[in-house]
Amino acid sequence: MWARHDDPVHRATAYHDALGDFFAKNADTSPYNAYTDRPAMLQLAGDVSGARILDVGCGAGHYAAELSARGAQVVGIEGSATLLRHARARVNGQAELLLHDLEEPLGFAADASFDGAVCALVLHHVRNRAQLLDELRCALRPGAWLLVSTTHPTADWRRFGDSYFSQDWSDLPVADGSFAIHYQRMPLETFLGELLTAGFVLEQLIEPRPAVGLRDIDEAAYDKLHQAPCFIAVKLRRP
Repeated sequence: MWARHDDPVHRATAYHDALGDFFAKNADTSPYNAYTDRPAMLQLAGDVSGARILDVGCGAGHYAAELSARGAQVVGIEGSATLLRHARARVNGQAELLLHDLEEPLGFAADASFDGAVCALVLHHVRNRAQLLDELRCALRPGAWLLVSTTHPTADWRRFGDSYFSQDWSDLPVADGSFAIHYQRMPLETFLGELLTAGFVLEQLIEPRPAVGLRDIDEAAYDKLHQAPCFIAVKLRRP
């Protein structure tokens, strides 16, 4: 089912319109996206040559482009038409990209049809996570991997200043307050618990530090991201 732009709940799952344009531009060079989450997730993926990979919430196509360049056959799904436009320009026909609402079942994906899936900084935006994870488990072949990254719960704890165990839906201002990113906070036990309950097996957990190249561009951000984690990333297997 295509993204339903008239539904406020479903709109909040993806970055539409001006927010989508801002995110696409920011993700090109952001210390958080370009130098921290993306290098860590690609390292977790390892050798993807010949693998069929599902990019869940593919955004502006940065991961899809990188994985395709490394020899993977990528199918990317995204609920924002704005971001999908940026993604299509970035991958230049090297990946199959679909407009798809992540709150809806993955009806396009046959059972056991993917060797891996990437869910980068998107799961915390999804309300029906149990359904999405169940659908992903079905779409992955036995032995396939799933990579998931999300906001580190201690980063949210420092940012909002209340309980570490909060699972509130929150709005994080970005672009000097011009926009806000809507997502659900999760303590570590909730984040991992949902993945394990869905039937995945944890293989590796990391707290990504920025790539060394950031030091020459933004030394303050490099130092900051080496002192306190902003993301957490895991690699899981489908039994």
